[in-house]
Amino acid sequence: MAKEVKKVDTYGADQISVLEGLEPVRRRPGMYIGSTGVDGLHHLVWEIFDNSRDEAMAGHADSIEVTLLPSNRIRVVDNGRGIPVGIHPKTKVSALETVMTTLHAGGKFGGDASGYKVSGGLHGVGASVVNALSIYTRAEVHKDGEVWAQEYSQGNKKASVKKIGTTKNNGTIITFEPDATIFKDTVEFDWKTIIDRLRQQAYLVKRLRVTVIDARQVTDKFDADKVYWFKELNLEAPSITYYFEGGLQSLVRHYNDRQKQINPTIFYVEKEQDNVGVEIALQYIDDMTPRIVAFANNIYTPEGGTHVTGFKTALTRLINTYAKKNNLVKEADGAFSGDDVLEGLTVIISVKLAEIQFEGQTKAKLGSTEAMGATATAFGESFAIYLEEHPDEAKAIIMKVLLALRARKAAKAAKDSILRKGALEGMTLPGKLADCQTKDASESELFIVEGDSAGGTAKMGRDRRTQAILPLRGKILNVERARLDRMLGSQEIKNLVIAMGTSIGDTFDLEKMRYHKIIIATDADVDGSHITTLILTLFYRYFRQVIDAGFIYIALPPLYKIKKGRELFYAYTDQEKETILKNIGDGIVQEIDDSGDAHDDSEDAEGEEEAVKTKRAAKISIQRYKGLGEMNSDELWETTMNPAQRVIKQVVVHDAEEANKTFDMLMGSEVAPRKSFIQSNAKMANLDI
Repeated sequence: MAKEVKKVDTYGADQISVLEGLEPVRRRPGMYIGSTGVDGLHHLVWEIFDNSRDEAMAGHADSIEVTLLPSNRIRVVDNGRGIPVGIHPKTKVSALETVMTTLHAGGKFGGDASGYKVSGGLHGVGASVVNALSIYTRAEVHKDGEVWAQEYSQGNKKASVKKIGTTKNNGTIITFEPDATIFKDTVEFDWKTIIDRLRQQAYLVKRLRVTVIDARQVTDKFDADKVYWFKELNLEAPSITYYFEGGLQSLVRHYNDRQKQINPTIFYVEKEQDNVGVEIALQYIDDMTPRIVAFANNIYTPEGGTHVTGFKTALTRLINTYAKKNNLVKEADGAFSGDDVLEGLTVIISVKLAEIQFEGQTKAKLGSTEAMGATATAFGESFAIYLEEHPDEAKAIIMKVLLALRARKAAKAAKDSILRKGALEGMTLPGKLADCQTKDASESELFIVEGDSAGGTAKMGRDRRTQAILPLRGKILNVERARLDRMLGSQEIKNLVIAMGTSIGDTFDLEKMRYHKIIIATDADVDGSHITTLILTLFYRYFRQVIDAGFIYIALPPLYKIKKGRELFYAYTDQEKETILKNIGDGIVQEIDDSGDAHDDSEDAEGEEEAVKTKRAAKISIQRYKGLGEMNSDELWETTMNPAQRVIKQVVVHDAEEANKTFDMLMGSEVAPRKSFIQSNAKMANLDI
């Protein structure tokens, strides 16, 4: 009989880990900055900048200077009050040291007494987290005629806070260098990422001057250690300054630049309602896509929240009331829906609360209930006055919304007609679709190919179990300016919608997606690029959820097939072709054109010795692929369809606003911006002539 073993309880108090100081931040950085990738790296800049911005929001600063320095250092300067340097009554050390080395320490908790009635920072962790994740940090405070400084490394102070001189300025200077042992992917900051974010913040705080300087490649005339204190200098380094008197109105004007405006007079309101600061600017344009950009305490809330809900409710009510009151709609038209009043609307919503709550850790959605009523009331009262004072523009808005309502009804009728036939419910799959055998969407792939020729080759070369093929005939409809009813009149688009199984519009259901990889495989020429852009426009405008789910890919078939004897190589770029040719050694190079004719590019042999060398040299043939249809099924499988060795790129949207502007520019009705883009980027084009 086995002897019973008595388990010993070794879980005691000595096994409870207590992480002191900033050690928790270094142990779990993702909890504080989201990730240790590129986004997390730039989050360090936002944390320090936001502290300076909060000084400006409180009325104590009007200028912020952000400088990218050599050695991947960032310096942020403001002309605010300066972090206090006196001895903190609880920590018994300088308040500056407390702020820089202690979590949940700062001036954001004291309410009006601290001067921060509203702030973006919730927990007082910003400066200390940046300090913890930096190999070098220096805090310098100009306050009351004196300069104080302290340096740190990985969150630990190098010495006590010391007075180092006198000054005529007031403000705080924070310089930091990210720790490469934390940010292992990269510690190099991206100029465009920084200026895009800081431009947005400058819009949100009226009359705040934000200067960004790129001093990473400094010249002898630029002193990287010198703080310019916002003086107008001819800097020997790239720099840009943002300053907007109009605030949100300027941002709306920026978004709607070169657009046809329905109400040229931008609506704007800024008022405090029930202890909530509400600021809204809006304008309608001749477009079908709404743009709703919302902020809470200057934090971007991409998922909206209570402030957006309050706005939408009030807007729908006001538009309906005004239209009926002024007999601008017929009873047969019915009431406007929430979607109707949003079509073509650009609106910026910014609310400021003393006590703010978000849903989730990412701060993507505002949860503060008081923001809903405050936003609805503040906006409702002011927008009602705007409509009465601008009757011509109000009528133009109503006509725009009425057009959306009638288009919605027409689209519903067209869609219902198709649904009655059962097409969008998947009862009848398109005849051109060569479906896969598996019913498991997670392993199913749909290849969208260009034309019947490529479709036939792809059908023969595919893995029938997991890969489906849908050939498109020619270029599909440009949906940038097409409504749903016209879209569903396009057989090619209808085939794609039916194949996906998700339906479209208000009945779209991502759960019914039949393929978790949709791979766009077009020819490597101008027409192929155009078709790819048309397909991406369709997905971005009407199936954005499919892109966000990570289901859209672009295939990268090879440009060249290179053979030397029995050796076979594929090159996906001209540079890769040259590398392959260099690596495989000498030979007689034959370029094979579209017709299959070979052209010998070797020189005539001179003399008997050269003739012998040429005879022994293996022939190297280079075939330039113009389209997928030129490949045989084995080549197409091996290079483009085989999951083990193909090259495909996943389509993602990093910046929705930038993507929105790009699609509108490239595929919209305005010629001038598209012409300007082509002229500006013509030299970058890789034309196959």
